[in-house]
Amino acid sequence: MAPEPYKISVPQAQVDSLKTKLSQAQFPDELEGAQWDLGVPLADVKRLTKTWEDWDWRQTEDKLNQLPQYHTAVQVDGFDQLDIHFVWQKSEVENAIPLLFVHGWPGSFIEVMHILPLLAAPGGPAFHIVAPSLPNYGFSSGVKKRGFAAAQYAETCHKLMLQLGYDQYVTQGGDWGFFITRAIGLLYPQHCKASHINMIGASPPRFSKHPLLAVQHALTPYSAQDKAGFQRTGWFTAEGSGYFMVQATKPQTLAYALTDSPVALLAWIYEKLHDWTDAYPWTDDEILTWVSIYQFSRAGPGAAHRIYYEIQHTKPGPGAVTRQRIIEYIGGVKLGLAYNPKELSVLPKTWARTLGDVVFESDNATGGHFYATERPEWLARDLRTMFGKGGGAYRVIKGKSGYPDDRARL
Repeated sequence: MAPEPYKISVPQAQVDSLKTKLSQAQFPDELEGAQWDLGVPLADVKRLTKTWEDWDWRQTEDKLNQLPQYHTAVQVDGFDQLDIHFVWQKSEVENAIPLLFVHGWPGSFIEVMHILPLLAAPGGPAFHIVAPSLPNYGFSSGVKKRGFAAAQYAETCHKLMLQLGYDQYVTQGGDWGFFITRAIGLLYPQHCKASHINMIGASPPRFSKHPLLAVQHALTPYSAQDKAGFQRTGWFTAEGSGYFMVQATKPQTLAYALTDSPVALLAWIYEKLHDWTDAYPWTDDEILTWVSIYQFSRAGPGAAHRIYYEIQHTKPGPGAVTRQRIIEYIGGVKLGLAYNPKELSVLPKTWARTLGDVVFESDNATGGHFYATERPEWLARDLRTMFGKGGGAYRVIKGKSGYPDDRARL
C-alpha cells in the first residue's frame, strides 16, 4: 500500500457519547488543604470536565487536519498488518535529512507540531520530518496479540521510513521515543545514522566498559547541577512513578477505567502534563486536545499504555531487545543529548555519555519532559546545530547534508 493522505474524522456518535458521559460525571471528595502531591485537585478536574463538555472537538479536528497527514500499511513480523498514521512534512530541499520523530506516553504525534515550522524556516539544514502515531496510539491500528514490545515498535518505525524511500535516516525521541529510537539504532545500524535524545536513561560508567568515563566519574565531584538532577530523579522515583507500576503490571485493569470514564482519562493524563513540565502554562485547549486524541484513538483509550507491560516483560535471551540492553548497548549511531532540569531522569554527563558516540549536548536552564512542546525553539536549535555545518553529525547521511548548496560537494 502506497502512503495515502489522511484526515481525522471522529464519528459523531463518539463525540456525543463523550459529552453524555461528561454531563453525568460523579466526583470524589478531597482532603482539606489537598494539593498536587495527592494528585490532580478536585477543582481543576471539575473545571476541565465542564470545559470539555462544552468544547468543540470539530474545531480542533480542523486544526489538526491542517497538518500533512498520511497513512500506510506496515507488516510487522509475527503480527497482523498495521495501518500506520503519520505526519509527513516533506522539504523542497533535495538534500534534506530524513528525520523520524517518535513520541511516547502520554504524548502523541501532535508533539511534532511546534517544530515543523521552525525546521522548515530558512537558516539551517532542511529535514523531511516523519512523525508516526505509534501502534495503539492516536489514529494508528491497535495490536491484538501479546508480545508487541520494543523490537516491534522499532520495526514498525523502521519499515515506515523504508516505505517512504528513506534508506538512511536520523531520529529524535523522548520518553518511549528514547527506547524505541535506541532500539532502532541497535537493530538497524546501517539505516539509523544518528539520534537526538531528550530523555536520558543511563547507568554510572564501569571500568570494564567505559574506563575513561569511569575515571572521570571517580575523580570529579558531583556539581550542584548534578545534585539537583539526583533530587529531581529521586522525587520522580518516590512520588511520581506509581502510574508506571500500574501500567507495567496490570494494564488491562486500568483499561476499564480509562475506556469507560473520560474523567478518569483526563485526570490520569493531566497529572503528568502538570508534574512533568517546568511550569509550562498549559491552556485548556491544549490539555483537552492531548486527552481527546486518546479518547478518540483508533485502538481506544485503554490500549496505549500496554507498551509498559510488554517492554517490562521482555525476557532476556539471545537477540532479545530488553530495556536494559537498549540502555547499555554501544553502537556507531551518533548521539545528541538534551539535558532539561525538570526531566524525569536527570543524570550526570558521565553517566549519559555511556550511551555511545555523543557528538552534541545542550544544557538547558529550564524545561521538562515534553521538550518539543515546552521548548520547541530549543529542540529545533539542537537539531540544526547537531546536523548543521560544523555539527557533530554534519553529513552523517551520505548525500544528505540538508543544504541545497552542498549538492556538488557531497
